[in-house]
Amino acid sequence: MKDAITVMRERRSVRRFLKKPISKEVLEEIIDCGRLAPTANNFQPWVFVVVTQEDTKNKIAELATWGEFIKDAACCVAVFCEKDNPFHVEDGSAATENIILAAKAHDLDSCWVAGYKRPYSEEVRKLLNVPEKYELISLVPLGYSQEHPNPAKKPLSEVLKWERY
Repeated sequence: MKDAITVMRERRSVRRFLKKPISKEVLEEIIDCGRLAPTANNFQPWVFVVVTQEDTKNKIAELATWGEFIKDAACCVAVFCEKDNPFHVEDGSAATENIILAAKAHDLDSCWVAGYKRPYSEEVRKLLNVPEKYELISLVPLGYSQEHPNPAKKPLSEVLKWERY
């Protein structure tokens, strides 16, 4: 297992996956890390739907505007939060990031696909039979990478300011 700093430095968005399944134990550990994310007032407003069935992944891939590659991933994690919670976007985003980093710790790759307030959000919720009180925050395809992208990141000196801008 990789340490947290290494995981954050190595993580990249991947859109091409090998056809290789992920064990249930690994997926449960990844979702458990999502469950442990920080949450405002400890509300924990989330529910996570792990989709491994090909036909369902294909339907999600068809629905998601920029997520056609979801069909090729070993699974897709749909992160939902209670929409009446005032911090559901922040909490769901924190859980999503934990899922992405936990996946990378297991040498799995991912890509954060927007879900919040997207034209397909409600259709995905209905497809997965999630109760109406929940709202889609993100879709996270997970799998073993077929590519190893390394896009340039801005240097720290460009984004770090001390005390004031």
